[in-house]
Amino acid sequence: MRIHVIGAHGKVALRALPLLAAAGHEVVGVIRNPDHAGEIEKTGAEPHVVDIERLDGDGWKALLADTDLVVWSAGAGGGDPERTKSVDEVAAIASMDATPRDAGYVMVSYWGARRDHGVPADNPFVHYADAKAAADEHLRGSGLRHVILKPGALTL
Repeated sequence: MRIHVIGAHGKVALRALPLLAAAGHEVVGVIRNPDHAGEIEKTGAEPHVVDIERLDGDGWKALLADTDLVVWSAGAGGGDPERTKSVDEVAAIASMDATPRDAGYVMVSYWGARRDHGVPADNPFVHYADAKAAADEHLRGSGLRHVILKPGALTL
């Protein structure tokens, strides 16, 4: 199986990559920073450097054309509301729309991702909560075979 892990240098992805490679899958680790390519290679995955915030629909389709499974583990890391929306919502949705209809999709989300998340508007986390809720909702309606993982705590 050919698997694209988007956000391959994140904490969840760095745990998943060697497991997927050891299971015999062809794993492509999508990263933004070329300095991380060596770490990705050490997991058994093939690094692919691209800035997902800059991909258009054709770019996403080219990236994911031959995938059997997309694992979305990318995130903006919080702090910048515009970047959070750009990565956690806009890019995530673009990747779903470009995923081949016969492929699967795994979204790494968080336990509270839903429209009625209850995060106060003046809390900086609200931007992440809104973006993840929108992305998860889009995935549910996408027609893709999917799994949404919702960790109960986002800690080290």
